[in-house]
Amino acid sequence: MKSDISYSLPVTIFREGEAFVAYTPALDISSAGKTEEEVKRMFAEAVGALFEELVDMGTLESVLKDLGWTKAQGSFHPPTVVEHSFMSVQLPSAA
Repeated sequence: MKSDISYSLPVTIFREGEAFVAYTPALDISSAGKTEEEVKRMFAEAVGALFEELVDMGTLESVLKDLGWTKAQGSFHPPTVVEHSFMSVQLPSAA
């Protein structure tokens, strides 16, 4: 019997119109919901479905490595978040 594995992923939740969106750069995946609770549940389901599909296809290791994950002692580790902040940038005017 397989046992579940837990990962701690960096997740950003933001408003987009009337919806809430959850996004993680560690898997480049997002999900949406009408409430914060719903988006968290939908996000967990999306991550679970992604991992299940990657395992079924036999591509888990290659996809995670492409996303910057490392493997040490038989376990995968997501990329380390160094900073999450707002940054001002200058853009050319559209005039």
